[in-house]
Amino acid sequence: MPEEKGGKIKRRDFMLWIGWGTLFPVFAGMIEETVKFIFPNVLYEPATTFRAGRPEDYPSDSVTFLAEKRVFVFRDNGGFRALSAVCTHLGCTVRQEKKGFFCPCHGSVFDANGFVLSGPAPKPLDWLSIALTRKGELVIDVAKFVETGYKLKV
Repeated sequence: MPEEKGGKIKRRDFMLWIGWGTLFPVFAGMIEETVKFIFPNVLYEPATTFRAGRPEDYPSDSVTFLAEKRVFVFRDNGGFRALSAVCTHLGCTVRQEKKGFFCPCHGSVFDANGFVLSGPAPKPLDWLSIALTRKGELVIDVAKFVETGYKLKV
């Protein structure tokens, strides 16, 4: 930096250095944001469909709870049904009781078809789409809802 006589910096030179010193971080930030735009930060969400095994894996007249996916799979003579185990109040996992389902978090009670009997839950449990692949495996889609009592006939 140029100095005046006596070791002092000129005011004009000082302001020039401040200006350039401020401008550099602005340009660096613009370059950084451009690079971030070119290579976006992508959020990968898990797939909404999953394979639930073969029909032979489920005994006749049974209810199987798939804890990892929070889904109940029903099998009877009419076929297969899939019911979400996610409480419609605040998303807790419901558990099966003698005559229906119970949410341990806030006490919602649902009947065997998932309809609300009591508690803070605003709507019934969701019935999920269940299908059969060409290889003969059951596939459940937790994002696709079907009518209450929908059955996949196998």
